[in-house]
Amino acid sequence: MERRKRETAQEKLERLTALERELWDAGQMPGGIDEVGRGPLAGPVVTACVSIPRDRLVPGVDDSKKLSEKRREQLYPLLLEAADYAETCFLGPEVIDEINILAATRRAMETCAAGFRGDVLLIDAVEGLSLPCPARALIHGDALSYMIGAASIVAKVTRDRYMIELDEKYPMYGFARNKGYGTAEHIAALKKYGPCPEHRRSFIGRILGDHE
Repeated sequence: MERRKRETAQEKLERLTALERELWDAGQMPGGIDEVGRGPLAGPVVTACVSIPRDRLVPGVDDSKKLSEKRREQLYPLLLEAADYAETCFLGPEVIDEINILAATRRAMETCAAGFRGDVLLIDAVEGLSLPCPARALIHGDALSYMIGAASIVAKVTRDRYMIELDEKYPMYGFARNKGYGTAEHIAALKKYGPCPEHRRSFIGRILGDHE
């Protein structure tokens, strides 16, 4: 069996900017939107909208889930420095519980993109948003679009840093390690100590036997 050729950094950059290059060649400026934190039991959902000019692309961008924490932290300041537009939005547990996680995600995406003045926004999967310009929703967009990948990194690092700060306030839950996701450690602590204000009540009812 022929061994699959490993993708070079340049090949990856060309693959991830295929959509963006079409838009640039047509005289349009694209941006990307992505979210982090739809699934956790605690903490906010965080969205980011990022637009980076063609001549300031940062090598190494990919879907944030494919990158190590160290690599994301390395890329984060470089992306912010290169970007013409980079905004994030947090929506916390109280909003998520009130309007549900999908509606909260949509609201956060619209908020972080409200000031974007480019021509088109590329979005990871979510459709029907109220945005300042036309948009394209892409399934697995963070693995297909450079701009969405960049937004995923900015959103991920922003949220992770926030959860590490929360760990100092609520050390019993292990937020620095689990980032609010439902790990065995987190669930055990939740059952032992009960929820804190950062827990999503609409997510933890079954875990707590609907007593909260």
